[in-house]
Amino acid sequence: MSVAVRVLTGDALADALPDVARLRIDVFRDWPYLYDGDADYERDYLRSYQSPGAVVVAAMDGDRIVGAATGAPMSDHATDFGAAFADRPEPLSDIFYCAESVLLRAYRGHGLGHAFFDAREDHARALGARWSAFCSVIRPADHPMRPAEYWPLDAFWRKRGYAPLPGVVAQFAWKDLGQATETEKTLQFWMKPL
Repeated sequence: MSVAVRVLTGDALADALPDVARLRIDVFRDWPYLYDGDADYERDYLRSYQSPGAVVVAAMDGDRIVGAATGAPMSDHATDFGAAFADRPEPLSDIFYCAESVLLRAYRGHGLGHAFFDAREDHARALGARWSAFCSVIRPADHPMRPAEYWPLDAFWRKRGYAPLPGVVAQFAWKDLGQATETEKTLQFWMKPL
């Protein structure tokens, strides 16, 4: 399998956002997100990635984007995710937010997860960020839609130097599969020094 990884900013990033939206809708339908997304929601959500410090790391199979990881300075997310850091000593201006990593199932297990983090962390360092953070959704272990074969990514994240920040959580709403309305989810923040 020959997949190229490209770092996109500016106009190239903006051109990739429809593909990022498509991937988010497709990949996040799976556990643990169970996301019942639509194009209108995606268009609104992805606006924050049109900031000057934003990046999309695209996994390309030829001309087709088969995976993407996004990131932007945490200060660009102050209203939705930055508030979780209100009691932390690190200023938002020193934190880079590694947002989603979405990859089609057929391309998993080939090191692209590491490539996604490497490229975003390099981008963050170039912007002068001192910390890299992301968040993961918290679902109950006995959730009826949790697949028996689910394997959490905690060990992968820890191996990369990330650790959960006790008490640093965000609330974010989306519509789950099979639900009529959005409900709030709790997301746990993880962080590492750069």
